[in-house]
Amino acid sequence: MKTLIKNVEMVDAEGRRYGKVLIEDGKIKKVYKEKGNVKSEYDQEIDGQGLVLMPGFIDMHCHLRDPGYEYKETMETGMAAALKGGFTTLVAMANTKPIMDDAVVIKANLDKAIVLNQCNLIQVAALTKDFGDSELVDFKTIRPLTNVFSNDGVSILNSEIMVKGLEASSEHDFLLLTHCQPETALVKRDVELLAENGGHLHVCHISKKDTLDLIRAAKEKGLDITCEVTPHHIFASAMDYKVNPSFRTYPDRRALIEGIKDGIVDMCGTDHAPHSEEDKLKGAPGINNFEMAFAMYYTVFDQNSISLEKLSEMLSDAPAKRLGIKAGLIKERYPADLVLVDLNWEGKINPKEFVSKSKNNPFGGETLKGKVMMTMVKGELKYDDNGSTL
Repeated sequence: MKTLIKNVEMVDAEGRRYGKVLIEDGKIKKVYKEKGNVKSEYDQEIDGQGLVLMPGFIDMHCHLRDPGYEYKETMETGMAAALKGGFTTLVAMANTKPIMDDAVVIKANLDKAIVLNQCNLIQVAALTKDFGDSELVDFKTIRPLTNVFSNDGVSILNSEIMVKGLEASSEHDFLLLTHCQPETALVKRDVELLAENGGHLHVCHISKKDTLDLIRAAKEKGLDITCEVTPHHIFASAMDYKVNPSFRTYPDRRALIEGIKDGIVDMCGTDHAPHSEEDKLKGAPGINNFEMAFAMYYTVFDQNSISLEKLSEMLSDAPAKRLGIKAGLIKERYPADLVLVDLNWEGKINPKEFVSKSKNNPFGGETLKGKVMMTMVKGELKYDDNGSTL
């Protein structure tokens, strides 16, 4: 199957250019300049006139709730929502039921994703058995299935376990993602342990200026550390809506935006955390983010004169590099994981129209810019906008 996308502006971390993209067997076969002649035959044509073609988004941090909490979200509904939001690869956290702490349950989820044939799934493994504070998981059996480990949802308060986790990340070559609450205090500890013991550390959903300053200092020392920011933490401040970490002050939000500009914030992570209405009323922290994340990010970036190339870097290229996968750019021989976006679109958020099983989102009625019109995974069209609002 060969597909040509024509009349399109292409934007990725490496720049902007007009032209055409030929896709064959799930990969980008050829990237043509604007007036380049397509000599190869193809089966279908997509006209991207007026739209922008970007690499598929990679979500460094999401919760699919499957298995065990399917009343909140299933893998199928979560991935459908992700595709509507332009996300082609999902890094799904391990706080399912059962917890993703052994090879059998991890492989079952990966196999399920293959059968569904929606998004690419990177299933995060737990760092410790049952998210406890004493026994590490069996890295030798799990590592062939994933290179990302995290107890996200539960902070690693035991410093000895954190040291062992960092050491294991070096020994077994994986990325350790940390959920830090209290945020700044634990990041300070983890940076100190990283300096002493080495390892590959990624700090999830940072929200405070003090945390950002610690990560900046760690990077200046040459430590292997990266971090992510959610759409809601850069879009709003001081909101009375329960998320973890909480909505912070306006100065904190401004600091995160400046951290994006100067490159200290590496990438984006939605922290998509769907809940039932009943659970949310009982105080469950979390926000449904897949379907509005791009528009929230783009709106903030546009308001602060941050380039679309930078957003593409943070949504696609940087996470791909950190995960060690060949993705995130519009280049020949790269996977044809692509999104078409309409940057001129403006509209209001309507959580009732989410395809996600859950609707927990406090931004209904907010006006955003930018909309995903089409999402393609390995050359297959997985989402095509039908004209509905977010």
